Amino acid sequence: MEVTKHQPGMFSWADLATPDLEGSKKFYTELLGLDLVEMPMGEYGVYAMLNKGGKTICAMYQMDDSMKAQTGGHPFWQSYFTVDDADESTAKARDLGGDVVMGPLDVFDSGRVSVLRDPTGAIFSIWQPKDHIGAELFGEPGALAWNELYTNDTETAAGFYGGLFGWSAQKGPTPDGGEYFEYRLDDRSACGMMEIKKEWGEVPPNWSIYFAVADLDHAMKKAKDMGASEVVPPMEVEDVGRFCLMRDPQNAYVSFIQIDPKLMP
Repeated sequence: MEVTKHQPGMFSWADLATPDLEGSKKFYTELLGLDLVEMPMGEYGVYAMLNKGGKTICAMYQMDDSMKAQTGGHPFWQSYFTVDDADESTAKARDLGGDVVMGPLDVFDSGRVSVLRDPTGAIFSIWQPKDHIGAELFGEPGALAWNELYTNDTETAAGFYGGLFGWSAQKGPTPDGGEYFEYRLDDRSACGMMEIKKEWGEVPPNWSIYFAVADLDHAMKKAKDMGASEVVPPMEVEDVGRFCLMRDPQNAYVSFIQIDPKLMP
């Protein structure tokens, strides 16, 4: 689906902080059939934009030494949510118990951004668009399709994001018998939320992204051949599709989903 404007409060962009930019570019462009456009960022290096048919999908950049020190060198996908006013939303997030990691600040003429930490510890970004709206394709093979919050305190998270974005949380079952929360905004599905399970080990609260693929089994095989590893095997969600969680060759967590054909336009 082509997007020309993202509704405030909706997931609209993602970028990958990676310790191996060349390796990450090769993996995602070849796996998802995407093109690459590199945007020079001066002292900050290169912002590598991934496109499909001339439409923006996501981006990635090389982690610097300070970021590697903060994260232990672990790569991560960052989720961005569109807002009308980054300054106002940043202040609201602080009032609701969140922390400001960075910003608000202008990104050239592209937009205005803040990096925030919710009260449960998950980091995310808000984006006030100017020349760059975010992803211009969504939900089709090769494009972003969904994102989820993994947290140790779903009640606190629901209150925070409900206050910040106007989301409501609806509870339902997961395929493995757990609980899943679907965030909704104006009767639209916005994103999901799950409680971190003990069997996952030491997993910090985080936002995770999904890419749509045409054939999940084929995508998983190709990803493994390129050095990725399976974390959660394929699971089916009725009337949604089949998905899996993997670790890419640079060790960033990422999910892939084959969307139920009934949901495709």
